[in-house]
Amino acid sequence: MDDILISGLINIETTLKVDAFPLTYEPVRYPFFGINSTVSGVGYNIAKALTVLDNQIRFSSLIGSDFAAGLVRQTLAEAGIDDTFIVTGMPHTAQSVIIYNRDGQRQIHTDLKDIQERPYPSDLFTEAIATCSLAILCNINFNRPFLQRARQTGKIVATDVHTIADLDDEYNRDYMAAANILFMSDERLPCSPEEWARRLQNRYGTEIIVIGLGSEGALLAVRDDHFMERIPAVQVRSIVSTIGAGDALFSAFIHVYHRCHDPHEAIKKAVLFAGYKIGTAGAADGFLNNEELEALARQY
Repeated sequence: MDDILISGLINIETTLKVDAFPLTYEPVRYPFFGINSTVSGVGYNIAKALTVLDNQIRFSSLIGSDFAAGLVRQTLAEAGIDDTFIVTGMPHTAQSVIIYNRDGQRQIHTDLKDIQERPYPSDLFTEAIATCSLAILCNINFNRPFLQRARQTGKIVATDVHTIADLDDEYNRDYMAAANILFMSDERLPCSPEEWARRLQNRYGTEIIVIGLGSEGALLAVRDDHFMERIPAVQVRSIVSTIGAGDALFSAFIHVYHRCHDPHEAIKKAVLFAGYKIGTAGAADGFLNNEELEALARQY
């Protein structure tokens, strides 16, 4: 089976558990075992999930030349992810702080440093994608020049534009236009998810659309068979945090689709994978392997 390319963000993520939102001011708090720092970021989350699911991947990203770079490369090695295509192209590695409560609600603060002004080496991208049939190009600026190149060389392009409200969104328009498989959240949609999916299909001819519906599951729209249906969420275990749920849904969908090219099977298993993942706090933790996912699918 051909490799999967993931090109996207790596950052250092710090999570903080609080009692409730809004936060009550206190000069000092002691949330014992409630603060944790790990390597995360959309690109890393997806790369790790697909690796745990037993896929052959190539992972490209930009990190800094700071102390965090060593932690990133050590973490990649521990996760079994090759760092050949991870470029030290910035002074500082991106960071995020995520505050979450006992109900799974979260507030994300992301500091991208200057990654949006930094290019990824074109020749290295060409080498990375050479053996891949599917390219996950996250909506970070350094991927923008590679969208059409991936399509023109016959690769399946998948991306997630996260929260979106405008078909002509200046930042995300290129990604929406290039994607064969397009994910997003329903959080800011100006209309129903069904209507939004129809608008996307009419504007961009998108083959497969998945809209995350939070606790209600996901909407799948497939152009070729005119399928459009909501897939309910499944609570596999107690919810700790919804951080990374969207990345988990996306990762598992790509994992299944890459193997069987059946979006209907892919979304059902992806919902289960995400439902299990949110039983942990970190965005890059709580991933089932392929055998565990198949066992869970048989159970449900």
